[in-house]
Amino acid sequence: MPLSEDDKRILEQMEQRLYAEDPESAKRIASTTLPRFLARRCRWAALGFFAGLLLLLFSLAVSWVLGLVGFLVMVVAAVVFVQNLRAMGRHGWSQVSAAFHESSWTDVTGQAARRWRQRFGEGRNDPS
Repeated sequence: MPLSEDDKRILEQMEQRLYAEDPESAKRIASTTLPRFLARRCRWAALGFFAGLLLLLFSLAVSWVLGLVGFLVMVVAAVVFVQNLRAMGRHGWSQVSAAFHESSWTDVTGQAARRWRQRFGEGRNDPS
């Protein structure tokens, strides 16, 4: 659903106000994409998983409570990692499906057929 002119104007005013009040944050927000944000969260989750594993391995001999804490850190980190991977997958599929819906099947096959004819067909039928 496209935005109305009033909504577009309000968004532009908000963006201009953000750039005027805090240009550093505005630049950081503008440069951050959803896949980059999710990948960063996956890296932190992987780091948390390995920290939990180390806590589990080194503290299990000392105290089973600390070993349990390490295991819980591992479980939480794994859940966060999987959720972010799924979100990255959904975002990727939505981009692919949006690109597919923008062009019709006849456009795709027509372009492929045109390239095929240019590459192999029309220019090579010279009898000379």
